[in-house]
Amino acid sequence: MKTSSRGRCCRAAIALVFLAAAAHAASFPAARGAGGAVATAEVDATAAGLEILRAGGNAVDAVIASALALAVVHPQAGNLGGGGFAVVRMGNELVTLDFREVAPAAAGRDMYLDASGERRPDASTLGPLAAGVPGTPTGLHLLHARLGSLPWRDVVEPARTLAGDGFRVTRRLHESIDNRSDLLATFPETAKVWLPNGAPPPIGSTKRLPLLADTLAAYAVDGPAALTRGPVAERVVAVSRRHGGILTAEDLAAYRPEWRRPIRFEAFGWRFASMDQPSSGGIILAQVFGLLERLGWAELEPGGADWFHLVAEAWRQAFVDRLLLGDPSSSDASAAELLAPARLDRLARELPRDRARESRSMVALGAPPAESAETTHLSVIDRDGNAVALTTTLNGSFGSKLWVPGFGFLNNEMDDFTTAPGRPNLYGLVQGEANTIAPGRRMLSSMSPTIAWRGDERFVFGGQGGSKIPTASSWVALGALVDGLPLQAAVDRPRIHHQWLPDAIQTESDSLSPETRAALVARGHAVVPVDFTAKVCVARRLASGLFEAAGDPRGPDAGGVVDPQ
Repeated sequence: MKTSSRGRCCRAAIALVFLAAAAHAASFPAARGAGGAVATAEVDATAAGLEILRAGGNAVDAVIASALALAVVHPQAGNLGGGGFAVVRMGNELVTLDFREVAPAAAGRDMYLDASGERRPDASTLGPLAAGVPGTPTGLHLLHARLGSLPWRDVVEPARTLAGDGFRVTRRLHESIDNRSDLLATFPETAKVWLPNGAPPPIGSTKRLPLLADTLAAYAVDGPAALTRGPVAERVVAVSRRHGGILTAEDLAAYRPEWRRPIRFEAFGWRFASMDQPSSGGIILAQVFGLLERLGWAELEPGGADWFHLVAEAWRQAFVDRLLLGDPSSSDASAAELLAPARLDRLARELPRDRARESRSMVALGAPPAESAETTHLSVIDRDGNAVALTTTLNGSFGSKLWVPGFGFLNNEMDDFTTAPGRPNLYGLVQGEANTIAPGRRMLSSMSPTIAWRGDERFVFGGQGGSKIPTASSWVALGALVDGLPLQAAVDRPRIHHQWLPDAIQTESDSLSPETRAALVARGHAVVPVDFTAKVCVARRLASGLFEAAGDPRGPDAGGVVDPQ
């Protein structure tokens, strides 16, 4: 593994000057090579994907090997107890797989409210009552069955080896456990594994997970049945019940992923494929790119007030429309309605260039709004140009904080439903009626796995970070595909974020010059500095045939390429 555009030349030069002036987190250059590219949240997971590519596997094989490795070495978000989405381009075939979690059969609309209608503290975030029915075990296997090339056992083996032989505890993992030790200590099952002797495993120590290795070995032989039926499933149900959860063996066995039509759109000379509902990310990206192209964003000076104002207003509009979204069975709007060219034309005409709109005054499709992040992304391209963008999640870091021996952390995805209409969730999102809880329903997501292509070029991207995923993902793609930045520079560039409510532009350090900040405030924007953002992983095939992979220094995430053969 090595750790080694479009746009007019003058615009790229201006963008590079802006980047240099805003000097941000130091990072390694993007990896570059000739045999394929993998970008994930951890070096061990990237290495697993590269190993599979070197063994002759395709992009689907590699992304699954990396995802399973993350379930071992990155328990903050990698998982068997969560779910996610995959966007795949194999040759000219485009498919998307929804393996998002679903509400258990015993779930109900008001399950997190007390007698007075107020939300019970932590009920939808801590412990097994917060868990949806996991989709990862069945989803990854189904993805491989349709599009993989290597034997399933070979794809699972890198993760099994990591769990059985052990992996190095990184500073990030140690600090993540330490920062949440009070919550993790709530459950004896979790504390026994991740807080031995009352403290996180030391940095640099070897962590072995033999029970998880046994489960992965069974998964390699029996597929999802090894996790959704039999002893492992019984263990999941028993641990859930012990701590007040409602998951049943029937819930686990009944789970089914869904193949869905991708969101497809064109902008700035590129074609894109992303995820439709129950993800909001693809619709947000398509709407933002469509509005910015109509508004002439590519011709504006990078770093100026007009430039930031338009992207913030485009995000604001997309997030107010997000109120209408949810499980496809309950959504109040379709992608076709929200992305209709005539509608985007109208929204672009009506978007004010000289002032910020007030979020509370905005409506979605003419209807009044309802009153009222831990995820991980993988980007893979194989030597033939096949590409996969896969985002998988537990929701919060370590999900529900409940570790099931031999299975892993259960998610806390139920908080992504509208648990209390009009009240913000874990990521500050105010949600709509279309996303209320019902048995078997999928909760709305912000995940944004996306593939872009132009001729033989490929650009595979997505991120982690809750509601900041679609804004950070679009920001990086705009930097590379429109501003002409080198890949790593596009990932490194300081970011801003707007999600309708709270009504403010959130900014990373150095993202705005003092003059630009003042100009935005003069237009009516609230500008709030933040110390956190999403993390974006990108893999790219250039027109030259070379591959690049870039991880996010905010992670730190890891990108790698296969060495020339």
